[in-house]
Amino acid sequence: MTRFLDVPATSRLVARIGVPRFLGELVDTLRVDYLRWSDFDKSPRVACHSRDGVIELMPVADSQLFAFKYVNGHPINAERGIHTVMAFGALAEVGTGYPLLLAELTLTTALRTAATSVLAAKALARPEARKMALIGNGAQSEFQAIAFHTLLGIDEIRLFDVDPRATDKLVRNLSAYPALKIVRAASTADAVRGADIVTTVTADKAYATILTPDMIEPGMHLNAVGGDCPGKTELHADVLRMGRVIVEYEPQTRIEGDIQQLPADFPVTELWRVLRGVAAGRENATQVTIFDSVGFALEDYSALRYLYALALGHQAGVEIALIPPAADPKNLFALIGAPSASGTSSAAPAPAESYAFDR
Repeated sequence: MTRFLDVPATSRLVARIGVPRFLGELVDTLRVDYLRWSDFDKSPRVACHSRDGVIELMPVADSQLFAFKYVNGHPINAERGIHTVMAFGALAEVGTGYPLLLAELTLTTALRTAATSVLAAKALARPEARKMALIGNGAQSEFQAIAFHTLLGIDEIRLFDVDPRATDKLVRNLSAYPALKIVRAASTADAVRGADIVTTVTADKAYATILTPDMIEPGMHLNAVGGDCPGKTELHADVLRMGRVIVEYEPQTRIEGDIQQLPADFPVTELWRVLRGVAAGRENATQVTIFDSVGFALEDYSALRYLYALALGHQAGVEIALIPPAADPKNLFALIGAPSASGTSSAAPAPAESYAFDR
């Protein structure tokens, strides 16, 4: 049987653990997996682009486990009343191909993205960083704010979004963290002024310039999360030239990250090298560091194996018959029964459902 975690089961599991603890343990899981980078069979994600968005498959495996995620990115969905990003994924045994876990990953992706941001910031931001600007106050923003507050010691966050309703929502949701000072800024420039860390999590699929060189101050760490597919950026190209750029997986980030604006030989450093200590992260207190984050399949592998361990430990989710029983592996046809004299199967008919493809 395969363990299945839907959204309600995952929500209950996170609530039982607590969001700060869940994020902290996920950061630790990510670190462990990044430190064994060479153990993984890696590739850029496979993407199908359309006018309104993108649908992607993200696979990765080591010698024991295979993971993949299906994820979309459709900024226009907000106008349709549905999520901009939706995802699900699976974890399977490499030795047999047997699926161990099928799970929602919409909520989990938001958690793992915030955890990855913190993992990078611990290595790149100045240790005394306490103020963060958060540009883009949509679905990812709470996760970033809570992660940086509870795990990195950020005690003041300056918020800006072109949609004031998004900021209203974020302020309400962060009211559960009274030690975190919230400042509503009048513009991006106002929000980033004096910030130690600047996190950008905007959604538009466009060559946007959310941050320009005049906004950047010595010693800033930029956590650029929203630019994550071809034709979608957040940083002016000259901002990238001002600092040290760290990426997750260079072949993928060259296609999808903010560095897609720059020549192919522009120097970047992969995060695993910094975490292992074989390459420098921040080199001095005044250096600008940039985490050009697009999301990588290894992070979903970490999230799925962490979810699977929690699900087993807390008996969360349900067991489903995703794979046929193996009483006789050579007789798959037995599952639908032998034909009767009338020519119809003796197996019980499955319920029919019609699908309106234009809805």
